[in-house]
Amino acid sequence: MIHLFVLVIYQPFFNLLVFLYWILEKLTGGNADMGIAVIILTLIIRFILLPLSFAGDKSEAERREISEKIAQIEREHASEPILQKQLKKQVLHKSTAVLVGEMVNLIIQIAIALMLLRIFNTGLTGEDLHLLYPFMPDVETPFNLVFWGEFDLTHTSVILNLTQSIVIFFMETLSMYYSPYPVVKRDVVRYQLFFPIVSFLVFMFLPAGKKLFIITTLLFSIVLLIIKIIRWKFAAYSAKKEAEELADPQDEKVIVDIK
Repeated sequence: MIHLFVLVIYQPFFNLLVFLYWILEKLTGGNADMGIAVIILTLIIRFILLPLSFAGDKSEAERREISEKIAQIEREHASEPILQKQLKKQVLHKSTAVLVGEMVNLIIQIAIALMLLRIFNTGLTGEDLHLLYPFMPDVETPFNLVFWGEFDLTHTSVILNLTQSIVIFFMETLSMYYSPYPVVKRDVVRYQLFFPIVSFLVFMFLPAGKKLFIITTLLFSIVLLIIKIIRWKFAAYSAKKEAEELADPQDEKVIVDIK
């Protein structure tokens, strides 16, 4: 199983990262920065996973619909636990595709997390150089693992950890403020306060390279969210204009009828 993971997932992306570093080396005259290579790799991975992100948006709407149906069943059949259980099973059975999609998404995210963990633990330090493909160009080693001359990618960084939590707070605030779904106080506490604090504590001891990946991923998600917000606003504006245009002829007809 581990060999399959290395062969199918880890090795291709590790080679891609080293190849990006080699390109930067050529462009900078031998002054490549592995942190920049990590950022580029992150963007490539996010673009590859774009279809999964779009599917996630659809799944979110379907999950909310499932939750609403289950809540309605609980309200209408509060005194009938057996019937309530049967109806809930029917709802979940019809939503098998959503649950499978969530499981696939989770597996992919875990695989990416494990891949990154190995890259920053053994890949960047040179222990996995034997996994480079024979056709890969020669890369000068050891790699420059100090991002912007400040952050060692293999060690933890309080500054990057704090930056990560701030970006999470900003993204969740933006998401809730423009959410097409109603936001309750519990969500505000959970996403705006709990998530940033917990992420700071959980990722405190992870290498800076992993945090750089997370920050880049979050910024990419924020850009996607802003695009979605613009689309929501444009759709709402278009619907309003269409409603006004449909209402005008009716108003004229009423005036004519009165005359």
